[in-house]
Amino acid sequence: MNSVVVLVISLVVFYVGYRVYAGYVDKKIIKADPKRATPARMYMDGVEFMPTSKNVLFGYQFKSIAGAGPIIGPIIAIQWGWLPALLWILLGTFFIGWIHDYGSAMMAMRHDGASFGGLSHKLISPRARTILLSFVYFYLLLIVGAFGNVVVDTAIRLKAAPMAWLFLTIAGIVAGQMIYRWRRDIILTTIVTVIIAMVGIWLGTIAPSNALVGDALSNSRLLWALAAFVFCYFAAVLPIWKFALPVNYVAAYIVFLGLFVGLIGILIIHPNFTLPAVTNFSIPIGPVWPIMFVTIACGAVSGWHSIVSSSGTARQLESEMDTRPVGAGVMFVEMMLAAFALIIAGTIYASPADYGAAIKMGPGGVFAAGVAKFLNAVGLPVNIGRSYGSVMMVVLAITIMQLVVRFMRVATSELLSDVHPVFRNAHVGTFIASILGILLVLTGWWQYLWVLFGGANQLMASLALMLITAWLMSEGKPYKWVIWPMVFMFITTIAALLYTSYSLLTKVFSGAVKGEAIIGNTLMGLVGIFLVIAAIVLGIEGLKAFNRYRAMKNGKTAEAARA
Repeated sequence: MNSVVVLVISLVVFYVGYRVYAGYVDKKIIKADPKRATPARMYMDGVEFMPTSKNVLFGYQFKSIAGAGPIIGPIIAIQWGWLPALLWILLGTFFIGWIHDYGSAMMAMRHDGASFGGLSHKLISPRARTILLSFVYFYLLLIVGAFGNVVVDTAIRLKAAPMAWLFLTIAGIVAGQMIYRWRRDIILTTIVTVIIAMVGIWLGTIAPSNALVGDALSNSRLLWALAAFVFCYFAAVLPIWKFALPVNYVAAYIVFLGLFVGLIGILIIHPNFTLPAVTNFSIPIGPVWPIMFVTIACGAVSGWHSIVSSSGTARQLESEMDTRPVGAGVMFVEMMLAAFALIIAGTIYASPADYGAAIKMGPGGVFAAGVAKFLNAVGLPVNIGRSYGSVMMVVLAITIMQLVVRFMRVATSELLSDVHPVFRNAHVGTFIASILGILLVLTGWWQYLWVLFGGANQLMASLALMLITAWLMSEGKPYKWVIWPMVFMFITTIAALLYTSYSLLTKVFSGAVKGEAIIGNTLMGLVGIFLVIAAIVLGIEGLKAFNRYRAMKNGKTAEAARA
């Protein structure tokens, strides 16, 4: 199949999903109300709650949900064939992804910007709150360890990345001042700050880190790990408008430009897929179901998005009418990024053997090579294009990290503030998150945690859908459009976690792993089983809540009939 056909199909799904399906839900079921006061306006404190223009929030939301996932997932998943991966990207987004993101934001906004801890307590049960918060913290720890490793490895491998990272930070801080302090026009702000960030990418190619600090420091994992978590520390403790929001806004345009020009390059070259449409049901990674459905998360549906939408975006939306473009619209844009990554993996290699050799060096290298090829089609030199693709990867990872540390700080407060008031302090929660993240990156133990990321991530998505279902039922609104995606994700995720745990423990008992790997595989296998048990308990709590809401509805119906 030609890559242009895939692009056209993706754009059709984008239009119909956003304009027709999401538009109907927003207007007829949820009934977004422009007159309803949002938490951002009611509780504006300039720290967590901050009314933000949808134009700014669109970029923030995109860069907050789009980490390395929509790139890495499709590039790995193409091993099952490009067709199953494409179908999951498109159908997953259409039937589940945007519902999950939009619903999480709207639900939290209608409950005064409450986090999932508060939402689960109110909509499900007190027990659900404790279990969910504990799971959320573990889940965030998975992300911060894995993405921290991506940032460190990229900074070491691509010497141009640190300069680009530095200038992105400067551009973000300037953007925050221009928008919120100096009240400058958003277009002017965007042009100025994106130019600053682009200068950083260019300077990185002529002034790489090894030329500035020497080979020893430029290859130091400790240096870049400390730099990454200092960056995240500021993002977690400063008011959101000063750092996290504007940095992610500027970063979004780095990705938007790369995606837009890359898609133009595809139209110019219009390559055919060289990798097979379908390979085997089961490959060394695992069977297509359930493993592919947790391998591709971001770009189809991802539990991380629910954290961003509820604990971040819902506290910044200045009007309910902005929820569809920011919540649903951004998810469809991420779908396009995932389709772009899939086209790269499926078209730039002459044979499966060439792809196999490339993927062993990491998905980041595959993506950088693809970006270089398609940007070269519009006249950009290959070396610049490759650097740009690699910078996109580090930008995607570091901007997710900063939000993870921020949300871990909030989760620490919710979990432990009753134990001791000191945990309410923003610096305490941030310090704990940073230390744990640094340890995971420097010891390499993130690798063992990472095998559970896909399952944990999609488990988060199924739990978010459960909360949305409970909310709709409590409001007496139609809920079948959410409950069936929830059932699918719940069953798929549990199957994936059981498969992963079985695989890990089998390697231990068969003697396939030695040394430290025995401890790592055993521990993660048991953690996977624990997550399944926790999911089942939460599922039972959710079912009890659903039955309560049905009984309340039936009671009201009977009362109305008697009247």
